[in-house]
Amino acid sequence: MRISVTEAKAQLTELVRRAEAGEEIILTRHGQAAVCLAPVKKVVDRQARRMLLEAARVAGGMKAKAGPSAARSQDFLYDEDGLPK
Repeated sequence: MRISVTEAKAQLTELVRRAEAGEEIILTRHGQAAVCLAPVKKVVDRQARRMLLEAARVAGGMKAKAGPSAARSQDFLYDEDGLPK
């Protein structure tokens, strides 16, 4: 959407809402593009956020199961006589 700065003054709140929703808002001065309203950060919907969190949980769970247990780490450091390997 292209709109003049003069017209945008009266509609600023609505223009900001539309830009936050992802619409490209270009403010013009004397018919030439001057600035573009854009959201500071991308809007992520709830479904995408849930999928991302679930993927992180699954990945974190796999890492925890990947190696030997730290509870018996002394088994790897000492031999049967209790001396360092």
